[in-house]
Amino acid sequence: MMDQIVQHLKSSGHVFIATHVEPDGDAIGSLLALGLAFESRGIKVTMYNESPIPAVYRFLSSVNRIVHDAAVVIDCDTAIILDCGNIHRIGRVAEKVSQIPFVINIDHHITNNGFGQLKYVDTSACATAEIIYRLIKLMDVTITGEMAASIYTGIMTDTSSFRFSNTNQAAFSICEEMIALGVKPNDIAKRVYGTYSLGRIKLLNLALDSIEISANGKLSMMTLTREMMDETETSSEDTDGLINYARNIEGVEVAVLIQENQNGYKKIRGSKRSTINVSLRSDGAVDVSRIAASFGGGGHISAAGFTANADTTLLGIKKKILGLAEQLWPR
Repeated sequence: MMDQIVQHLKSSGHVFIATHVEPDGDAIGSLLALGLAFESRGIKVTMYNESPIPAVYRFLSSVNRIVHDAAVVIDCDTAIILDCGNIHRIGRVAEKVSQIPFVINIDHHITNNGFGQLKYVDTSACATAEIIYRLIKLMDVTITGEMAASIYTGIMTDTSSFRFSNTNQAAFSICEEMIALGVKPNDIAKRVYGTYSLGRIKLLNLALDSIEISANGKLSMMTLTREMMDETETSSEDTDGLINYARNIEGVEVAVLIQENQNGYKKIRGSKRSTINVSLRSDGAVDVSRIAASFGGGGHISAAGFTANADTTLLGIKKKILGLAEQLWPR
């Protein structure tokens, strides 16, 4: 299948590459590495993401090449969607992108719904960046320092510095090769994990106060409201990693972060209501991708998420999540 993708790209005039809203390190790293590889082969490319790029990833030197204007879809003959279980994860531009003559789906999520004319979904890959590395190699592209930093960042962040259960042999062998190409692990780790704004620290304090534990002690739930974000003058990029505090509580097997989306409003019965994003993390004992899928989302066994239905209130989703504890661990 990857050979077919490479063959198709040889005849492409303008390739549109996109990844999911609220991008993480794997999404951004994969997007940049593939886009730069295409350009090195003389392929015209547009790299797109609907959301602002989180500050912790702006050290990647080509990150300013990522555009956020949906109008760029015009004149593209091929679209490559990265790290998305379904095409709608790229945001409002999804319908336009669906009309591009040829859509290629590259992902590693177990809940991928198989969209696109060509698809390469490898659930054994530690990150989409691992698949992008293989594709770049198959294209016979020389990996530059910029590509190497992007691939390394994607793998490092999606394995949580090689701590998650998706860490495989490829994670280490690819990263070893990227280091040989000039990547400095301590520098990237410092950029991604080492510095926090004062606002993030204040937000963490409020987030910790919000934690609720199910009666059986196996599920923890953290809530971030728009009011918390406004009070601490923070944005969605400051919430990255906060769920780990809830997940690392002794005895907890599933952690949940419920977050009101500051920028996503839906008109409901004449009023505006913020959308609610829900992130799920597991120690591996529970497959949270199945939980997310039941709410229309997706992900991996130990990390998944979904967006709550438009008519769901914050209190309503909290009750549903706490109710999961009784279903997952019946007495």
